[in-house]
This record gives sequence, structure tokens and C-alpha cells, in this order.
Amino acid sequence: MSEARFRRIAADIRRRIDAGEWTPGETLPSRARMAAAYHVHPQTIRLAYELLRRGGILEGEERRNVYVAHAPAMRTLTAPDADWPFSSETTDTRPQHATAGLAGRLNVRVGATLHHETVECLDPGGRSAMLVSSWWRGERRPHASFEAELGCTELTQEQAHALGLLVDAVAFRVVRTRFDHDGRPLETADLILPMDRWLIRLTPTP
Repeated sequence: MSEARFRRIAADIRRRIDAGEWTPGETLPSRARMAAAYHVHPQTIRLAYELLRRGGILEGEERRNVYVAHAPAMRTLTAPDADWPFSSETTDTRPQHATAGLAGRLNVRVGATLHHETVECLDPGGRSAMLVSSWWRGERRPHASFEAELGCTELTQEQAHALGLLVDAVAFRVVRTRFDHDGRPLETADLILPMDRWLIRLTPTP
């Protein structure tokens, strides 16, 4: 089964929801009916529904009816260096080579091998709320201070899939860099936050 097929179907179902075909709280057709409509196996619809559940578009338990979720509660990010208070999943720990941007943020040469991890932060309902990708050299050490800058970015395919959003959707991007007592960068991270789930109110660090 093509992985792209259930993702395309999920994107089409979301488009239909956005167009008002199904409203918040309304039950979607059964997997069998949707499979017949899309000319695919019911397992493909199950995967599409699961992807939409992770993105907060649908609600409902496995093997039961699913329905259109009400708009997710908006969270406000005020402390980008705080620990995530709910569950999370580490989805990638492959080392990466420093791009020009990462090299500038960490004060290392372009191409240097960096430790890396991407963590998917989940809300209390198990939905993806934020992605945090971090890079550092050597051992991870406690930091004395940090800086955070707010911007926007188009989601990559991998980020969009994790957050249950469309590829090239725009999200908030918070660039956080941690420093030691001498002001040397220890670690840098990109916090990717969907605009439909977050407000950002950063305050200057002392």
C-alpha cells in the first residue's frame, strides 16, 4: 500500500471538513463506506483517520466511529526554555552535519557532525502540539542562559505529517539557543508550533 495514498486521502478529508461538508461533532462515514467512496481498502481509511486524529482534526477511539473535533484549545508559549509538561515521543536521533545556519548558531564549522534529536510534544489528548529539533556538539551540558527568536516557516513534508497538517502550511518557528556561563553556545533548537494551536508571547530574558 502506498503511504502517499492514505496521506492524500487524509488531506482530502480535511479539505472537505474545512469546506463544511462535516461540522464539529458530526460523525464521519464508516471506514467501509469511505473505502468504497475512495476505491481503497478500509485499512487505508483507518490510517487516514489515524493521521487526522493525531492532528486534532478528528476524535474517536480505534474501531469506533470518528467525528470532527472541535477547535483545539489555544496554548500560549511564554517560556520557550521550559520543560514540556505532558508526554512526548523522540522520533529521530540521527546525527546531522552542520548547515551554514546551524554552524553560525553553534559557532562550529560548516559540515561538523552534530548530535541531533527531534521530539514530538503531545497534548493531554495525545495530539501533536509541537515539534522540537535540537542540535549540539559533544556531551549535553547544563546551560546558564538562552535566547529565543520568533519567526515563521513553511512545514517540510516530515513536519507536516507529524503535526497532521498540509505540506507547505506555515507555522511558528522559535529558534532557541542555549549558552554556558561564558556566553558560548551549547545547543540550538527549532520549536515548530502550528498557528491554529498556539499564541506566542515571548518575554526578554534577564
